[in-house]
Amino acid sequence: MQALRTRAACVARRTRPTNLRTKRSYASESHGHDSHHHDAPQVEEGLGTAFYVFAAAVPVSYVAYSVSRPGPNGEPSSISNWLQSFDYFNDWEVRNTLRTNMIEQAAYDKHLLRHAGKNPHVELKMPELINAGSPWNIPAGHYPKLDHLTEHYRRQAAEEEERKFKKLSAKAKAEQESSEA
Repeated sequence: MQALRTRAACVARRTRPTNLRTKRSYASESHGHDSHHHDAPQVEEGLGTAFYVFAAAVPVSYVAYSVSRPGPNGEPSSISNWLQSFDYFNDWEVRNTLRTNMIEQAAYDKHLLRHAGKNPHVELKMPELINAGSPWNIPAGHYPKLDHLTEHYRRQAAEEEERKFKKLSAKAKAEQESSEA
């Protein structure tokens, strides 16, 4: 029963109008006459900088527009003639050609680098890195024997050194023969 009573009280509270006060009164307005109020003194305010900037921008815009228009017989405007006196504006064909060539080369390089296959072969600089790891806390049988791998890279390095030696000796022999002739 208590739940129904509290629910009914809540509904009754919601149905009551909330604006019971018709007008709020303030202490400063309760005098009824304006003789006690003191207004701020009147101050002359200027038009401000924005007004003068706008007022100057209108005739300047008109003059700039009229100067930039071509002549009555189709001759270029005075601004166009002035800009043509600079070398930067005269070689635009050369600049455009260079930029086009650079963009085309960049696109070619981008295409080449994006679609080139990656080399899956990784050459080991130091075979000791294969065995790098903590020697402690390794269960028996979990540390593989990599002696055959280390031997493979030693053999490969020896063959590479032998190839380099043969190439250098052949080059030295060719230089010796050319100097004797």
